Amino acid sequence: MVQLSTFARVLDLGGTFVFAISGAVAAVNRRLDLFGILVLSFVAGNVGGITRDVLIGAIPPAALSDAWYLLVSIAAGLITYFSYAGIDRLRNPMLWFDAVGLAFFAVVGAEKALAFGLNPVMSALLGMLTGIGGGMMRDVLVNEVPQVLRSDLYAVAALAGASIVVGGHWLGISYRTSAICGGIVCFGLRFMAIRYAWNLPTAALSARQRAREGHPHDESRPPRD
Repeated sequence: MVQLSTFARVLDLGGTFVFAISGAVAAVNRRLDLFGILVLSFVAGNVGGITRDVLIGAIPPAALSDAWYLLVSIAAGLITYFSYAGIDRLRNPMLWFDAVGLAFFAVVGAEKALAFGLNPVMSALLGMLTGIGGGMMRDVLVNEVPQVLRSDLYAVAALAGASIVVGGHWLGISYRTSAICGGIVCFGLRFMAIRYAWNLPTAALSARQRAREGHPHDESRPPRD
């Protein structure tokens, strides 16, 4: 069994904690009870890592074999439950915790994929998947469109951070250095996207917009006889 370095494991647990807080915040906002908060904390904090471990053959996944992942998730849920007023003072708290978790998971996911012998492209994609998996499941469980499917920089930020780790590995740069750089880039992109509403290109005019503007039908279609 390939073991993560202490630094990578700290990042993995750190990502679990902050993503678990984002899940707990979403649960509180939806007025879930304490059990629901703890469940959503665990899901948000661990689904990305579990998916990564299953795909690379790290069985059983760390989140299911190492009690620290469960304890960290429960701690995050309880902290949010009892101290939500303090957390809520942050502007868009779920978005900021989500951004930090995304950065942590993207760089550690890429490193673990490399450690299990995946090629650089697949390692970068696994890093991205590690970052977006928990947030996607969290949003689905609270009946929201996952952030990764929206137009702001989310998966792109995770892919950028993971790619820096992969590039550093290829160039012989230490993982600590490449992980710090990749995490800063990932968080920086998410920060700018949240702060300045940076978006990826979207369709020029959706069906809903056409209806609002009095164009219920696509004008590009030829008229029927």
